[in-house]
Amino acid sequence: MGQPAVFVRLAGCVPPFCPWCDTPHALGGGTPMTPRDVAREVAAHPHGLVVITGGEPFLQWRTGLSELAGLLEDAGRRVQYETSAKAGIPEACGGYVVCSPKFLPAPPLWDENLKRADAFKFVVDDDIAPVLDFLEAGRAHRDIAPGAVWLMPKGATREEQMTRMERVWEWCVRYGFNFSPRLHVLTYGARRGV
Repeated sequence: MGQPAVFVRLAGCVPPFCPWCDTPHALGGGTPMTPRDVAREVAAHPHGLVVITGGEPFLQWRTGLSELAGLLEDAGRRVQYETSAKAGIPEACGGYVVCSPKFLPAPPLWDENLKRADAFKFVVDDDIAPVLDFLEAGRAHRDIAPGAVWLMPKGATREEQMTRMERVWEWCVRYGFNFSPRLHVLTYGARRGV
């Protein structure tokens, strides 16, 4: 967190869509680009870290994302994926995978795919119980160190972030989790492309 990065936001997601989605513009549309076009855009920025997010980025693994990942890695970039894992986490994925499970309509079930996540990020509002329940269920499948868990206050605006920040920070302190506000929202508000 707090490290400059190039964000590549891919369009498309997996239903059911989250009613609280903070990036509804990523559910569809977008600008069609080839993997090489995206790699050229990324090359215009000096940052070594490239975060590929969505929507749900792994929806596009077989239609260009795998090729893009190879191009970025060949260029010496570190690749991090932010995924809900609703489309699966490909075995061939070589980057750092941050899984942000969505509790719709019920918590996701643990499977082989979630074992491939390097870290877990939870967007939380007023209730930590679903997060704790999910992590407890996961312990039957893999070790999840508190340092691999990030909590982010739910909110698409500065005001929404600020109203939840104190409570979320207190949970991080209590359980040994990491805290992650949406820095770009706190800094730039709703402005895109920053």
